[in-house]
Amino acid sequence: MNQKIDIEFPHFISVDIKREDLIHPFISGNKFRKLKYNLVQAKKENQDTLITFGGAYSNHIAAAAYAGKEYGFKTIGVIRGDELESKVLENPTLKFAQECGMQFEFVTREEYRHKTEVFFLENLKQKYGDFYLVPEGGTNEFAVKGCEEILTKEDSQYDFVCTAVGTGGTISGIINSSLPHQKVLGFPALKGDFLNDEIRKFAHKDNWELITDYHFGGYGKVSSELIEFINQFYVVNQVPLDPIYTGKMVFGVMDLINKNYFPEHSKILLIHTGGLQGIKGMNINLKNKHLPIINIDV
Repeated sequence: MNQKIDIEFPHFISVDIKREDLIHPFISGNKFRKLKYNLVQAKKENQDTLITFGGAYSNHIAAAAYAGKEYGFKTIGVIRGDELESKVLENPTLKFAQECGMQFEFVTREEYRHKTEVFFLENLKQKYGDFYLVPEGGTNEFAVKGCEEILTKEDSQYDFVCTAVGTGGTISGIINSSLPHQKVLGFPALKGDFLNDEIRKFAHKDNWELITDYHFGGYGKVSSELIEFINQFYVVNQVPLDPIYTGKMVFGVMDLINKNYFPEHSKILLIHTGGLQGIKGMNINLKNKHLPIINIDV
């Protein structure tokens, strides 16, 4: 569903947002897309256990846990930060995943850096037996295939398609299904130039660009300005934005419109990639730091 943004923009620019956050109440947005064909593949391989990775408030962990419950898979989440082991019940994301039946393997941040290496995966296999591996963030060829279904025929009217970028899978799928006249703009949620190479592994076109000025200091970092923007955007449009991904992207697009980045009469489509479950956890952190909280009902 595409929703018009109820703001008067200069230069006859129009902006709509694709509400991927409404696809499913618990497997939201791009996580639904990324898991779809991975679950199909796991069934094909006769696997009954999914292992995947994530941090304290990972949207992917929450979605994978619910998908396992819904589709009959045992799920194991390898969680970054061994200090979280004693705090599961205080953490809305991990508590939800546990209630869905997910088992956790807590590892130190140092150990977590080795999660893709053979010895790390072999240790998991020895401990848990055979499993289907879903990468961190869910990005692989099956995830990209799912994300190629985000754009539909009705979206051919747009000149620009804008999305947040985490591991690169969502934007790769969007690029592959975009049309020749469209430009895809990605807004990374974290610092670093490695994403270009990651995206080129999966994307088959050159009509895209990463806008790297709106990460607000890096992954999971926010500012009072961003929180205020998210709250105001919700009041005006009744569209909730998450502070890690979509909120930063929408902030960036609005700023670029004000800086005359887009040509006159541009039609812009924003992709809402979900992730709203993480707001509860973010608000806990914001309260602890005596910062304003996100005032959105989710």
